[in-house]
Amino acid sequence: MIKNFQHTIQNKTTISDIGLHSGKVITMNLIPADENHGIVFVRSDLTNIDNVIAASWDNVVDTQLCTVIGNKFGATVGTVEHLMSALRGLGIDNLTIEIDGAEVPAMDGSAMPFIEAIEAVGLKKQNLPKRAIRVLKKVSVENNGTKVTLTPDEACVFAGEIEFDHADIGKQRFETQLVNGNFKHDIASARTFGFFHEAEWLRSQGLGLGGSLDNAIILNEDVFMNENGLRFGDEFIRHKLLDAIGDLYLAGGHILGLYDGIKAGHAINNAILHELFSAEENWEYVDLPVSSSNIIKSNNIHAAELVDA
Repeated sequence: MIKNFQHTIQNKTTISDIGLHSGKVITMNLIPADENHGIVFVRSDLTNIDNVIAASWDNVVDTQLCTVIGNKFGATVGTVEHLMSALRGLGIDNLTIEIDGAEVPAMDGSAMPFIEAIEAVGLKKQNLPKRAIRVLKKVSVENNGTKVTLTPDEACVFAGEIEFDHADIGKQRFETQLVNGNFKHDIASARTFGFFHEAEWLRSQGLGLGGSLDNAIILNEDVFMNENGLRFGDEFIRHKLLDAIGDLYLAGGHILGLYDGIKAGHAINNAILHELFSAEENWEYVDLPVSSSNIIKSNNIHAAELVDA
């Protein structure tokens, strides 16, 4: 039995772009970290308080417009979901993220720019096995027409469904297994989206100041306003799954199980982790192996190889 090892990045890389809500340029340094370090943010602009924030589900302090994590001293970082999704898609377990502002750069509204920046410096295999969280018992959370369920499965599968009363969205469903580069192919380039009237309201509240057609799909009452069109016909549900993958990577490891989200958002994604970890019989830690046949059987979609990412 060959172990699936933990990974960090080979070298430091720097990413800068405008913040979605502040409209200010934010700079992040992604720095290699040792085994079992996990994903940790450091607010380099804060020097008078503890500025270290572990990327953990129980550090989530706000989910209204994005996922915001914080520590007990008041240091926070928002819009972490797209970066966390990219780290999960690449299989990165350990990383220090130095950031000089209160939100992750918006980039193009997807996870692909983070993927490309990290792939440019490369991944580094480490010496300890990758730890996963195996779902042992079905858990579910429902709230105001939304629902998320985690079901035991031998693979990591994300499925979701949305429905909007808009001609360009309607009802969409998508499902993917996080294996063999499926994240980069199916999910990573799907952009965040919103409605023009909501963007106007956010700006009136001093939020969304960095939002534009360069980092989001914007829809008015009839059509989307982006001249270059959609990257996928169902880009909207794919982005919702991108968010879910990032939100659930705050669990602290890969989740072995089926995520199914119906009209899900950041709040209920965090709620399902609280429900999962509320009882010991719901989950267990396991070291991820790669069997001699390199096959993981899934109850939900076709079997696929689990590679040593």
